Amino acid sequence: MNVLITIFSVILSFVSIAMIFLVLMQKAKSDGGVAAMGGGMAESTFGAETGNVLATGTRNVAVVFFVLSLALYLANVYQTKHHAGGQDKLPTINAPAHAAVPTTAPVTLPAAKPATTTAPANTPADATKKP
Repeated sequence: MNVLITIFSVILSFVSIAMIFLVLMQKAKSDGGVAAMGGGMAESTFGAETGNVLATGTRNVAVVFFVLSLALYLANVYQTKHHAGGQDKLPTINAPAHAAVPTTAPVTLPAAKPATTTAPANTPADATKKP
C-alpha cells in the first residue's frame, strides 16, 4: 500500500505542475495574447483554437488532480485504520502493579555517640550515703 501511495503522490506532483503551467498559459481577458508565454507562442503551437485547447486541457488536468487527491486521502485513511504492523505505534510497557523492591542494600549512617553527662560530686543523693 505504501508503494501505491508513493506512486500516486509523485503523479499528483507532476499533475500539479502541469496544471500550473496550463493556467499560466491561458489567455487573459483584457489582453489578446497569452498571459505567461508572451505573444503568440501558444497560438503558433496549437493553432487558432488555442483557448479551447488550453481550457479543455486545464479541465482534464483538474479532474485528474481532484481524483488523485481523493484517492490519496482514502488510501491514507484505509492505511491508518487497517495498519497491521506495529511500526507506527508506540510500544506498550507492562509495569508491575506494586512498587519495586530496591535491589541495592540500604545505606546506613554511622550511629551518633550518646551524650554523656557527669553528675557533680556534691549532690544530696551522695551525701546520704555513708562509706
